[in-house]
Amino acid sequence: MEKFWSAALVCLAAFLFSVAQAAGQPGGNRPASEVQKVREWAKFARYEKDNAQMKSAPIAVFMGDSITEGWARQRPEFFSSNNFAGRGISGQTSSEMLVRFRNDVIKLKPKAVAILAGTNDIAENNGPIKLENIMGNIASMAELGKLHGIKVILCSVMPAYDFPWRRGLKPAEKVKKLNAMIKDFAKENGFAYVDYYSVLADSRGGLPEKYSRDGVHLKNEGYEMIEPLIKAEIARQLEQ
Repeated sequence: MEKFWSAALVCLAAFLFSVAQAAGQPGGNRPASEVQKVREWAKFARYEKDNAQMKSAPIAVFMGDSITEGWARQRPEFFSSNNFAGRGISGQTSSEMLVRFRNDVIKLKPKAVAILAGTNDIAENNGPIKLENIMGNIASMAELGKLHGIKVILCSVMPAYDFPWRRGLKPAEKVKKLNAMIKDFAKENGFAYVDYYSVLADSRGGLPEKYSRDGVHLKNEGYEMIEPLIKAEIARQLEQ
């Protein structure tokens, strides 16, 4: 019996030592590639070089996910001709945007910021999250912008009937509810609100094929519908 407990104690000590050793190292014994992914959770490096090379402050920064990233990539003239900066990162949730908001918005000292967030939260890219917590992240970005003298424009989440990378979540109703929360928050706190949803949504609460190939990401025809809305609102904010 004594031998049994001695062996058990040795095993336990070895296990605790391995745990302690792993805790003292970034990522423990995980492969370097996996550790790197953990370190780059918010993707601070994505726009680090672009931010450093900016010679003057942009009129407005567009903070968002792949919809914003695709916007700047597909229609660069809209951004360059208006002195707008696109800071969208594919797949990002509102939590990740909030974490990099200081680097990709505040430090650029824009006059305005257009925040488009929530699609990937509803898609559960980082796991389930309550709508109230998504709204909390968006609110925090808005409050940070206001604190630094930046005109904040909150944008409605785009319509989505289903997500091609995560089928069956039935996001349409959640998108409507989140948009109502964003609109109410904007009204109660003096922020601008731009309603992309109403000009794009079909009868199912999704994106029609004329605006999107996959029901989530916009084609040029979709961006052409919303560009006048956000451009006009930025101009209104700068006049105040």
